Amino acid sequence: MTTLNRFLRDEQAQDLIEYTLLLAFVCLASAALFISAGGSVAGIWTATNSQLAGANTSAS
Repeated sequence: MTTLNRFLRDEQAQDLIEYTLLLAFVCLASAALFISAGGSVAGIWTATNSQLAGANTSAS
């Protein structure tokens, strides 16, 4: 019984769990940001590619 009470009162790993949850939240938020920014980057890449192709045909 005393071992169970000691286990329930022990808060030694609480900080580790909190930091792990915080890190998981930051990772998920970063992934969501990168996924949403991917569409913008694709649009910029497409516009730049078409402008370079147009410049290449007019220079030839």
